[in-house]
Amino acid sequence: MNVSLTPELEKLVHRKVETGLYGSASEVIREALRLMDERDQMRELQRNGIREKIAAGMASLRSGKGTDGEAVFARIEAELDADARHEPG
Repeated sequence: MNVSLTPELEKLVHRKVETGLYGSASEVIREALRLMDERDQMRELQRNGIREKIAAGMASLRSGKGTDGEAVFARIEAELDADARHEPG
């Protein structure tokens, strides 16, 4: 397999080899691909976690355990106002 790199990426690969941490450009590229795959897997786990939380929230709403959004925002605003009154100024 041949891969074309921009001059900047080629310099980066050479610099990585020059550090001595990698024995060849191929090792640098393999490590980069492993890290990219790991990052992609982490993102997928995060997405799945978010989907699970959304599903749990929707199930909670369907079972009548929801909270009125306007009431929540009113409570938050009241807390912020109370905090602002207690700040030295």
